[in-house]
Amino acid sequence: MTTPSTTTIGTTKVSLSRGADPKGWHWGTGRRKTATARVRVRPGSGEFVINETAMPEFFVEDRDQKILGGLLEKCNLKSKIDVRASVKGGGFTGQTGAVLMGLARGLLSYDANLEPILRSNGVLTRDARKVERKKYGQSGARRRFQFSKR
Repeated sequence: MTTPSTTTIGTTKVSLSRGADPKGWHWGTGRRKTATARVRVRPGSGEFVINETAMPEFFVEDRDQKILGGLLEKCNLKSKIDVRASVKGGGFTGQTGAVLMGLARGLLSYDANLEPILRSNGVLTRDARKVERKKYGQSGARRRFQFSKR
């Protein structure tokens, strides 16, 4: 675990990285599609809670559980940290992606030495893709109404 570095500007000390809050939690925010997740990480027994629900009960799809658990396994932190997440908006896929990105950012705040692992797995990069809006005069974003000559 790293401590946040500080620098002095004039007579004021400024923190360069966020570090832990007074209760020992490291925060990370993740977004995907329309979902937003606020994730907290701290040393513990491996508890993973999302919206006050255990992770296997919140994300019932095995795929989602493997994605989130796999990141902790790659960082060798599976049973060493507690994770609490609050997620709003979107569907299951968007929420999984948001929690994954928030977890990665929280882990980066927890231990900066994990950055190469997180970067190589592509979890620190925001996926900006969203649903394209429906346009007027069309039946969807790109689909047009059927053309009739007569």
